[in-house]
Amino acid sequence: MGIFSSNLALSHRFGVYFLETGFAPSVLDFRFQRVSGMQAEIEMETIYEGGQNLSQHRVPKRVNYSNLVLHRGMVTSLSPLGLTVNMALSSFSFNPSNVLIILFNEAGEHVMHKLFLKAVPIKWSISDMDAESDRVMIESIELSYTSFTSLPLPFAFEPPKIPVIDII
Repeated sequence: MGIFSSNLALSHRFGVYFLETGFAPSVLDFRFQRVSGMQAEIEMETIYEGGQNLSQHRVPKRVNYSNLVLHRGMVTSLSPLGLTVNMALSSFSFNPSNVLIILFNEAGEHVMHKLFLKAVPIKWSISDMDAESDRVMIESIELSYTSFTSLPLPFAFEPPKIPVIDII
């Protein structure tokens, strides 16, 4: 372990919270196996100066965002996210939601917050069905969003508690 290793974040402790207006985050919709697509890129425009063939000016034009892709074990019970995806893909009815992604350290403390604004589902898929395998079926949900921002630490958000079920 290096001298700066305590400042490095690990990527395996995170929560994804859908913050729909008037609703608390669902206990069914924050457990994800993998999140990808957290990317922003500034598109540059090239401006050529008349009579000047040796140089060019590159100026910022706009920010482009990639799609956010969430992977999880397929939830068989009805969940708010499942309803939102179903409404978008079957009825072409969209209910934008803000999505908060929190990265936790080993003590459960928040180390990063990213808020994705006005996210809507644009793609849904599941892993292949295979009679010779006993793997968990993986559901992938792709979201398009308008922008994202980093929220300052500390940020007052209490993730939902996971209900404990005793099996007798």
